[in-house]
Order: sequence, then structure tokens, then C-alpha cells
Amino acid sequence: MEDPTKPGKNNNSVGKAVAVVTALGMNFAVCAVGGYFLGAWMDKLWFKNGLGIGLGVLIGIAAGILGIVALIKSVVGGNDG
Repeated sequence: MEDPTKPGKNNNSVGKAVAVVTALGMNFAVCAVGGYFLGAWMDKLWFKNGLGIGLGVLIGIAAGILGIVALIKSVVGGNDG
């Protein structure tokens, strides 16, 4: 039986690390860009001065951070709520 902590043919930890880092970056970027578009929509409806875009980007950043925390918890295996 192979030791999973030693490098070998079946150990794909580098691939998993690359996938996690890519998912973290994509999650944050999609949330921030989505926040921008949400803010642009809010600007058209209510603000008309750029405040909606600022609020939307901040909401997107907050959503991205929450998504990153959830993803890290699922990868690490944290079950503390």
C-alpha cells in the first residue's frame, strides 16, 4: 500500500491546490463583477450618481469573501458552524 503523504503517481495534491486557488479567484472575481452590474442597475433605478455601483461592488466583495470562507471550510473540512 502506498503512503498518501509521499509523492507518487496517485498523489494529485498539486492539481487539487491549483483547482482550489483557481476556484477562489474565480469566485471572488465573479462576485465583484456581478456586484458592479447590480450596482449599475441600481444606479439606473435610483441613484444616478455612481453610488449604486459603489454599493454593488462592496456587496459583491462581501459575497466573494463569504464564498471564499465557505469554500475554504469545505476544503479543509471545518464543521464548527
